[in-house]
Amino acid sequence: MSETNLRVLVAEDPPGEAGTSLRLLFPENEQRLNLTVVSCISTLFPTIHVVAPEIILLDLSLAQPDPLEVVRRVYRSAPDVPLIVLAAENEKELAEQSLREGAQDYLLKGSMDPMTMDRALRTALESNTLEGLADLLRDPVTGLHARDGFETMGSRSMEFARQKNSTCVLVCARVENLSAIRTQFGSTAVERTLSDVADLLRGSFRRTDLLARLGDDQFAVLAVDAVEPSGPVLRQRLEKRVAVLNQDLGPWGPLDLKISVGFWAAAESSTFTEFLDRVEGGLRHAEPAAQLNT
Repeated sequence: MSETNLRVLVAEDPPGEAGTSLRLLFPENEQRLNLTVVSCISTLFPTIHVVAPEIILLDLSLAQPDPLEVVRRVYRSAPDVPLIVLAAENEKELAEQSLREGAQDYLLKGSMDPMTMDRALRTALESNTLEGLADLLRDPVTGLHARDGFETMGSRSMEFARQKNSTCVLVCARVENLSAIRTQFGSTAVERTLSDVADLLRGSFRRTDLLARLGDDQFAVLAVDAVEPSGPVLRQRLEKRVAVLNQDLGPWGPLDLKISVGFWAAAESSTFTEFLDRVEGGLRHAEPAAQLNT
């Protein structure tokens, strides 16, 4: 693990399995761990701001009666800090749901030996580093990931989904009339259109989904832990929102947005780049969303 002191905040009832595993992983005489343990949720949130942890571990049993709401609150309080939830075997489904609410990983009680803990911490820190690097590659107009950052984070998300035997839905969209808007109305109208599409995507997907502007007129969203039937639902949601957006656009409207949706399961051998190429290729045959709603 890190050569410097790692700041870890654990929320669990003492004596806790996570705290014990961390102390075995980081012997006190090596002084490589700054461990803070809280035993109630009301103490957790102010402690986050005092300790400034690099990793947070949250016991779902401590987060009753609404563990997912607590996960959401922790994520909102520290969106840049990896959150790992701790769950009993009968809470595994709840733990998997927490991944859609901001948690990065989960550990099952009874399996938190030092080796498992070490692997979870390393994965969390490496993923957070990738996110930081990807943030440096954001599109300046929309604030979304650029293609390089999206491919980096998408590959990491797909590998994580493969380990969890999970699934992904990828949505690609292209503004077909962006060149015409640029020719007729100039760069200001183009930037406004791109910002409108970015806002539309932010409002249509979960905050844990990856959003990107892949090129001049093209966007993409990767939703992890999204089942196959959700693909058509996501498409319909976007189509409806495009129709609403087109009612309020300026003189350069309506927006001509084509959408392509793809599904990936852990049993597939394809890489994220291959998955992205397949869904992007579907844009050639996609019907404009604006036309589908008029």
